[in-house]
Amino acid sequence: MVPVESVARVPAGATDVEASTLPMNALTARLALDLLALAPGQTLAVTGAAGCFGGYMVQLGKADGLRVIADASPADEQIVHDLGADVVVPRGDDVAARIREVVPDGVDAIADGSVQNELLLPAVKDGGGFAAVRGFSGETQLGIVIHPVWVRTYVKEQAKLDRLRQQVEEGAVALRVARTFPPEQAGKAHRLLETGGTRGRLVIEF
Repeated sequence: MVPVESVARVPAGATDVEASTLPMNALTARLALDLLALAPGQTLAVTGAAGCFGGYMVQLGKADGLRVIADASPADEQIVHDLGADVVVPRGDDVAARIREVVPDGVDAIADGSVQNELLLPAVKDGGGFAAVRGFSGETQLGIVIHPVWVRTYVKEQAKLDRLRQQVEEGAVALRVARTFPPEQAGKAHRLLETGGTRGRLVIEF
């Protein structure tokens, strides 16, 4: 049985498959932004911006009034621009340096969708925030605060889930499904996920 606090209506005009990305990826992005607690006008960097979590971070960051700097491969640059990023920099192990070229003093916070851990710390200003979606390995520095992001802490945040529903209906957030699979192909879906590079959520449809 699902707690009533974990349920919200499907956005108008969306399929159940499309809506299924909200309770996981979009709510994770909402939690990350809440933990970082940035004010409108501050600067957020997002890595893995073409992915599911990263894409929601870009869209929700813009909806919160932030300046968003995001990374992308050449093939994904237009996708990330279309999601709303103000500046797109090349992805890679040197992405922190590319971000510093845009913001010499460092960004106020970063969301580590690419799971690069300490490689990204040089992009963040002293005392800034770091949202880590798969834990954090490495030593922090310069007073940067690491925020572990575990969506299960928002499992009963119905108002936040319903707000995401509203933002979809308002056009501020786009639902992104890469592929669907029947249950008997769940293993294939997991293998595809592990290879990386999916531009949207993989959904197992029962």
